[in-house]
Amino acid sequence: MAYLLAVLAAFANALTTILQRLGVETAPANATMRWRLISYALRRKVWLAGFVMLIAGFLLQFTALHFGGLTRVQPILTLELPFLVAILGLWFRHRLGWREWLGSLGAAAGLATFLVLAAPGGGTQLPNLSDWIFVSVSCVGTAAAAVLLTRIGSVAWQAAMFGVSAAIAYAFCAALMKEMNLDIDKGWSTVFLHWPPYALAGAGLAGVFLSQNAFHAGPVTASQSTLVIVDPLVSIAIGIALFGDRVATAGGRGPGEAIALLVLFGGVYWLARSPLVASVKSDGQQREHLLSHRRRQRSGQPAAVVEQ
Repeated sequence: MAYLLAVLAAFANALTTILQRLGVETAPANATMRWRLISYALRRKVWLAGFVMLIAGFLLQFTALHFGGLTRVQPILTLELPFLVAILGLWFRHRLGWREWLGSLGAAAGLATFLVLAAPGGGTQLPNLSDWIFVSVSCVGTAAAAVLLTRIGSVAWQAAMFGVSAAIAYAFCAALMKEMNLDIDKGWSTVFLHWPPYALAGAGLAGVFLSQNAFHAGPVTASQSTLVIVDPLVSIAIGIALFGDRVATAGGRGPGEAIALLVLFGGVYWLARSPLVASVKSDGQQREHLLSHRRRQRSGQPAAVVEQ
């Protein structure tokens, strides 16, 4: 059940990414790291549709974490990028090339191999407050450092650093969801008497804000790859440290898992560099709008060539 719900959450996240990218791609360049970026997005119906899908993905992920630990659920969310490519190809009628097929197969094969070798288990340990303080400070400090690093470097670097900070925020959200699921076992009446739901609200808002800045700051290839890769890595570390998640590493399993993760993340990175994924926005220049492309396809008009 955890695997199925996580796959559905990944699909919802892919729809969220497309819709929210469409919602902020035409925002003013000086809106980065300002709340006016969110106010601009809130006035666009396509972004609001993406926000609805974001809530759906959150609920699916929350339920998946009720049945499985962070090390089991979070890696599956990397399927977001293959789903994104499939949606662009099937719904928006973009042609899928060998890069998209190889990247998707690599990501799926790497994920399946990792889950088989790692055989994730556990994840039912209740962390104490001191452990939560350590993890919270580590996540906030690392995310803040990534945001500060956006002040230097190219637009690709800035988008990547915003992606790292957003990924850490989302991984922290997943940990809070797991804590709430453990509290639910004691009864729903106790859940909102503790701090995790309120920390989740704050971390979730921070994640949304940072991810919109990642989409807006620079190339999608930079922001999308860091978002999808960093989240499961941080989640696995938190799951093992906080909740007692177990990952089998005896014998050849450990090296095999490392290779599987490299294949998984290599496939994700390869997909993120696909012209199909990068067609909305690249290097700060406006690209063809996906929705306009869809409308032209329906009307039988030739689609504009996407500049690479």
